[in-house]
Amino acid sequence: MTEQMQAPQQYDAGQIQVLEGLEAVRKRPGMYIGSTSIVGLHHLVWEIVDNSIDEALAGYCDHIEVTIEANNSITVQDNGRGIPVDIQPQTGRPAVETVFTVLHAGGKFGGGGYKVSGGLHGVGASVVNALSTELTVQVSRDGKLYQQRYHRGAVEGDLEVIGQATETGTKVNFLPDPAIFTETTVFEYDRLKKRIRELAFLNKGLRITIEDKRLDQEEKDSFHYEGGIKSYVQHLNQHKTPIFEEPIYIEGEVDDIQVEISMQYTDSYHTTILSFANNIHTHEGGSHEAGFKTGLTRVINDYARKMNLIKDNDENLTGEDVREGLTLVLSIKHPDPQFEGQTKTKLGNSEVRAITDRLFSNGFDVYLMENPKVARIIVDKGILAAKARMAAKRAREMTRRKSVMEISNLPGKLADCSSREAELCELFIVEGNSAAGSAKDGRDSTIQAVLPLRGKVLNTERARFDKMFANAEIVSLIKAMGVGIGDQFDISGIRYDKIIFMTDADVDGAHISTLLMTFFFRYMSEVIEAGHVYLAKPPLFGLSRGTGSNRKIDYVYDEVALEQKLNEKINERKAAGVKIDENAEKFKQAGYTAQQRFKGLGEMDAAQLWETTMNPENRTLVKVNIEDAERADAIFTKLMGDSVELRKNFIQTNAAKVNVEDLDF
Repeated sequence: MTEQMQAPQQYDAGQIQVLEGLEAVRKRPGMYIGSTSIVGLHHLVWEIVDNSIDEALAGYCDHIEVTIEANNSITVQDNGRGIPVDIQPQTGRPAVETVFTVLHAGGKFGGGGYKVSGGLHGVGASVVNALSTELTVQVSRDGKLYQQRYHRGAVEGDLEVIGQATETGTKVNFLPDPAIFTETTVFEYDRLKKRIRELAFLNKGLRITIEDKRLDQEEKDSFHYEGGIKSYVQHLNQHKTPIFEEPIYIEGEVDDIQVEISMQYTDSYHTTILSFANNIHTHEGGSHEAGFKTGLTRVINDYARKMNLIKDNDENLTGEDVREGLTLVLSIKHPDPQFEGQTKTKLGNSEVRAITDRLFSNGFDVYLMENPKVARIIVDKGILAAKARMAAKRAREMTRRKSVMEISNLPGKLADCSSREAELCELFIVEGNSAAGSAKDGRDSTIQAVLPLRGKVLNTERARFDKMFANAEIVSLIKAMGVGIGDQFDISGIRYDKIIFMTDADVDGAHISTLLMTFFFRYMSEVIEAGHVYLAKPPLFGLSRGTGSNRKIDYVYDEVALEQKLNEKINERKAAGVKIDENAEKFKQAGYTAQQRFKGLGEMDAAQLWETTMNPENRTLVKVNIEDAERADAIFTKLMGDSVELRKNFIQTNAAKVNVEDLDF
């Protein structure tokens, strides 16, 4: 410690900064758009599109065009009323300028502009302006075409009339600022397309067009669904087998709160629920979802007992039973939605639960009475699910590890770690005893556990709980995890911070990883979403140089990396004046004495496996994320489900993209 102490830093009024106008947005963009990553970049588009959607919800707009321009800027144009251009009394400036330069300025605060709206409640347009190098807004209104330009949020000139207009609407073009979006400023067409299609489903009758004008990327799509969310359900079920033809559709309005529900059952065992509030996807559900679930369970049980399909002595069907195989889209429009958290993923309005429950229950009760054949199909599916649940109940109880300290209920083949601090612990899932032996010997036993699986894991895409609990490998995995499953799932009990699939770097290894991924996605998606699931990346090649105690091994992870490594070493040797035998094997030209291809993890000794794949200092892990749940659901259904035809079509469509030389025979 030094003898001299640093003088205390002065802290007085001079250190207090006041950020005016849009300075705060540029200083802390993450507060307004979540992040400056690729997600935040695309969020800019949605803030402008949301304004056009609000015009559609108000009944003044039926067509929105989104264009990625050749310079990678975005243009959003609608045929709504056009942003007002007259003088805003509080600012003394044109209303359109106020909207784009003043935070919390807009028609969404009870002034009669909009009854229902999404977006950032009046900050969207100004935030986009603040985070753009250039932004131009054009307004067609009152027979005139108005225009104003901005640079990094600042006005470049007064609002001016640049021509005549025969129609009304607003057109916004903006170019994201690379000083803000340092990761990327390049928009992804597919990412935009997915959300635009979703918005078209959620806003019945609205046409949204997207076009990419960038060189060599020209593409255009248009989405328009008169069926609205009913069409959305049909889209979600396109690779599944519905057990009745037409999706059920129920709508209603109470106290200016509009509720739309569409649902259809399939022959699968998995539930797909997509809920929205003012077009915002509520990933975490909320009061509208809770109201629906309560109503669904009660109405089906009441109907089943009324029709004597459930006997007096039988238990009621549970929520889990009646939701098996359900595909649901729930959309509400609320004049004042309250979201929990900054991310707006959970609806908090308490009154919505009762309203959704009442509107859905009344409509669904009428539907069941008017459609007795469909009603019987729905009830029968719930009864079958209940029987499977009861058959699995006893086994399921055995899979729940009640605490991180409990070891009595662990699978016998698990080589557990000694630490009980879950945030430090890792579980390596490996195929077979051979790989497990090397992993157990090479691991850090304090924090690393190893669970070997025998053979191929059960394909849980095609299995109910009762079949899953008859499978020793699945049961072992559930026991080791400590989180339970189904209605007993509780992620707070998780025993390991990292769940790592460590399989061979071949086709069989990839298949086992896919089967594991299917299980986690269908039954433990929260574990993936919480960032606990990883893929280990073992090396494919070992390149040896030197002998005896001087022997060193360079590890490379794929064919491309191998070629690059060998070329790099050959060039280094040539530059150093080493004579190269052009007739020798390439690894020898590179100065290596041996080249080994690892067909499986069992070919590595414990020291090699630790060094390359398990040591946190050296290893490469790939985190598993669910970026697009809808697409993931479709892929698992297509590739892991019962339909052979879907897989056949997939293989035939994509076979041409496979390089035969890359296949491992």
